[in-house]
Amino acid sequence: MAMFSSRKPEAEPPAIPEQPKPLSTSAQSPGLLSKGVSIKGTVKFRNELVIDCNVEGSIDSTGTLTIAENGFIRGEVRAKSVKLRGKIEGNVFATERCELLAGCTLHGDIEAPRFVVDENATFLGSAKVGTPK
Repeated sequence: MAMFSSRKPEAEPPAIPEQPKPLSTSAQSPGLLSKGVSIKGTVKFRNELVIDCNVEGSIDSTGTLTIAENGFIRGEVRAKSVKLRGKIEGNVFATERCELLAGCTLHGDIEAPRFVVDENATFLGSAKVGTPK
């Protein structure tokens, strides 16, 4: 008779904690190409990328690109937003904004609706600023 048994029921296994849901793409940390990496060819990405290395070739994106202090790009850059702390030798095309921060160097032309240049940034080229009509 199992109803009056002195045997204790087996303990239930511990509940498995719920796995956290993936963050939305806007809350994820940006991709990073760190110092010591060298790339020849085309770099394509969608959301956000920080480059702190050497890239020889083009960069094509619909997202936000940051060239960090050790970053060096030789080639054309196309992105929604470009923030430069390192060096670019080539033309930059931004669909929203291009920002040259103190200590950076850009040898090339810029096309962007908004263009910000910090003091102590080096810019050798021409700029087309504003939205085309």
